[in-house]
Amino acid sequence: MEHPVVKACCAASRNDGLAGTHSEPSPSAPPSAKQCSSSPIEGLVKLSGGEFVMGTDSRDGFASDGEGPERLVRVDPFYISPHAVTNAQFGRFVEETGYVTEAERFGWSYVFHLFVSEETKREVVSVPQATPWWYIVNGAYWAKPEGQDSDIRDRMDHPVVHVSWHDAEAYCSWSGQRLPTEAEWEYAARGGLERKTYPWGDLLKPDGEHRCNIWQGKFPVKNNASDGYEGTAPVDAYKPNGYGLYNMAGNVWEWCADWFTPAYHRATPNVNPRFDQPTGKRSMRGGSYLCHRSYCNRYRVAARSSNTPDSSTGNSGFRVAYSE
Repeated sequence: MEHPVVKACCAASRNDGLAGTHSEPSPSAPPSAKQCSSSPIEGLVKLSGGEFVMGTDSRDGFASDGEGPERLVRVDPFYISPHAVTNAQFGRFVEETGYVTEAERFGWSYVFHLFVSEETKREVVSVPQATPWWYIVNGAYWAKPEGQDSDIRDRMDHPVVHVSWHDAEAYCSWSGQRLPTEAEWEYAARGGLERKTYPWGDLLKPDGEHRCNIWQGKFPVKNNASDGYEGTAPVDAYKPNGYGLYNMAGNVWEWCADWFTPAYHRATPNVNPRFDQPTGKRSMRGGSYLCHRSYCNRYRVAARSSNTPDSSTGNSGFRVAYSE
């Protein structure tokens, strides 16, 4: 099944919303020079690297995203976090450095319409025409993910959201880590399996078991949450893949180090590929709790998406990597 070319349901861009707002970001605060006291490899999983088949030739995706052609790629050994950065981890970074995210500096971020309270809906600035399920909510940011009347006290083990690529880079600067490249991310997501659709195999629900947090129901109006979650899930929800990594499919989109290009597989080398030519958008991997086969079938390991590096949404986060 080849899907029509559509804008990703999960990639509402900051540029889409600026026309409907009167706010401009305050000057960016530089990342603090203070470094995290923990070792950059503490808690990370070491992967041996090597050759793997990257990308896909399947018609079950989006050719316009540049998911293929399949090719043999080699990556050097590296470390990667077993799960996305949590609210607790990001909160420590903010507490120690005083960092202010781009969502806070812009004064707004994108919140999925079903999570906006009736009171907050009266204060919604605008709704992008291309993705009307995203509401531009003043005051939404990582610690108040649905607006000023929300908090994360019961979600400290959930992935931090409303973080831009720049915010993720600032966290990495503090922690002494970095974002994974697309190649490293896909190598890690495959968990040692070759040419499989998902991190666990080719069946979305083996033996009827939910293995990831994606949309269940009719997008974007009804999520029956049969996988256990309407929004984000704890970062270690579901079974890990063969490398002991959690939620490499669904939950939140994860920023990667590369600039995004649909020509990725033809424009990068086969050894440690990374696309470093600025294109205006950074790569994201993994899909999110909003992905559904009927619209955004991007929770497959070879799937790709992108957004501008200053964009933030309620379903975008990141995990970290490190090389010795």
